[in-house]
Amino acid sequence: MHQALYRKWRPAVFDDVSGQDHITSVLKYEVQNVKFSHAYLFCGSRGTGKTTCAKILAKAVNCESPVNGNPCNKCASCLAIDNGTATDVLEMDAASNNSVENIRDIRDEVVYTPSLLKYRVYIVDEVHMLTGSAFNALLKTLEEPPSHVVFILATTELHKLPATIISRCQRFDFRRITVSDIMARLAHIARNEGITADNNALRMIAKYSQGGLRDAISLLELCAGNRTSLTLDDVVETIGSISNDTIIELLYAVSQKNFDVIFSVVNDMVNSSKDISVFFNDLIAYCRNLLVFKTSSKADEYLDLTDSEKQQYLSTASLFSKETLLYFIKILNDSLYVMLKSTYTKRYVAEMALIRMSDDSLDTSTDALSSRLAKLETKLSTINVSTQVVNNVPQIAVTEQPKATNVTTSTVNDVTPENTVKITDDKPTVDQKKNTTAKDKLIRGWVDMIDSIESNEPGVLSVLKNNAKAYLKPDGHVSIRFKTTWSFNMFNQSSLRTIVSSKLSELLNKQLTENEIEYIVNESIIDNSDDLDELYELN
Repeated sequence: MHQALYRKWRPAVFDDVSGQDHITSVLKYEVQNVKFSHAYLFCGSRGTGKTTCAKILAKAVNCESPVNGNPCNKCASCLAIDNGTATDVLEMDAASNNSVENIRDIRDEVVYTPSLLKYRVYIVDEVHMLTGSAFNALLKTLEEPPSHVVFILATTELHKLPATIISRCQRFDFRRITVSDIMARLAHIARNEGITADNNALRMIAKYSQGGLRDAISLLELCAGNRTSLTLDDVVETIGSISNDTIIELLYAVSQKNFDVIFSVVNDMVNSSKDISVFFNDLIAYCRNLLVFKTSSKADEYLDLTDSEKQQYLSTASLFSKETLLYFIKILNDSLYVMLKSTYTKRYVAEMALIRMSDDSLDTSTDALSSRLAKLETKLSTINVSTQVVNNVPQIAVTEQPKATNVTTSTVNDVTPENTVKITDDKPTVDQKKNTTAKDKLIRGWVDMIDSIESNEPGVLSVLKNNAKAYLKPDGHVSIRFKTTWSFNMFNQSSLRTIVSSKLSELLNKQLTENEIEYIVNESIIDNSDDLDELYELN
């Protein structure tokens, strides 16, 4: 009968265990010096070596001639344990033997001395599945077992164990195995199995196993099949995933709103019978990696990437802001949840999600709004804006780096001729402050006036309160000055223009027309708030 590779290549000594040196070194020392504990607790995620180390430890404590803390695998005790004929080593699955009666049987048996071996060893796998009564029955025996008994408990969910059980054991935490360690072990197995595997194929298998070596060996066997050579394309085809090149192509299409490419990628996946939910998992992971690049200066420490992959991530990350990537991840997560609940609508859910990612104006959520604001701020940060006012009509020239472009007034959201807008990036000198603004008087009560406005647009009110000021000109007109083009755009797109005009009329005790109010955008607003004798006093 064929034996699965993960069983065939299960380590027989501590030295062969991959990625758990912090545990195997301690166990080897204890065996070598005969200082092992009466109870061990092995905890960690699946496929990291818990059961393997438990079996090696069971052999090591009973080995007739251990070698540097490792079992010799040649003596009668080691061979009996390997063959499963040693009645003194009992392996129990707590998932199916979790009742109090099963534990009572163990409690009744431990009083008897081993029949053939030096120690009676009980390996209880998935111990967190025991019932409360079973745990209570185990407590006393676990704390003070006979000197010839060793308990080894293994679990993937440590938090489900009672503290009284944990405190009675010597605890070892098994870490997820690194990609490099998994690749080294897979390469060793492939060589001995007569399989020629390239590094890219082994790297993808290692990443898909998520730190579990057993899963990685199973994937290697699945992908190899009857092949004598294994490539990255073979792995992608077998697993049913999408290559990074396809993901990058799709993200570029999303950034450019190229819907033809988006529908083409989804269509190719459907026609090739690939699972779209697997692809969305890959896409979420890729966006997460992009977010790491955008937010961390030590991305290399958190991501195991080749130099070419790093360059790909850097190039793709430049297309999106942090807010946009968070928006993408939320959409993909929500869509994946819907896909897992309904098999028949995966294609439609995927297409709609990718369209929303391409055009965030289709989404009214706060995440979409954050993404849109981030894009606007990025765009404005690369624009130099200047203007002249001719016959009360703004003429706006927008220069964008690295090339210059003349844009009409609609660039600043279709400002009407009645509302004069001056935009400049030149900071005024001290003389200019005296000559151009000495006669303009800051209107007191502007903040209180904004607070008195009732509106369903609190964000715009906040912009008016913190990023704008109102001045009374010598001719009786009013000048509202904004600190940034972005703050003016927020106000200009809102429905508050008429309300603000009305409130100013009440504040100044005079009726203002639209022509008597001008709007100025200048990042260097001159603040006259300290010139108290120049302020306009209300009656």
